Amino acid sequence: MSDLQITQVRSTIGTKPKQRGTLRALGLGKIGRTVTHPDKPEVRGMIARVPHLVEVEEV
Repeated sequence: MSDLQITQVRSTIGTKPKQRGTLRALGLGKIGRTVTHPDKPEVRGMIARVPHLVEVEEV
């Protein structure tokens, strides 16, 4: 199983509370911060909620 490298590229200002909560659950919160998560359906679903705020790379 591979990992996903997720980087926040846009601000959460003006976004809905659910989207901000999703970023927090992923471990993000500041522009430029990068986290690594396993490639699971749960993580893919979280990314699908905020695709306009993050960039995803397979590691």
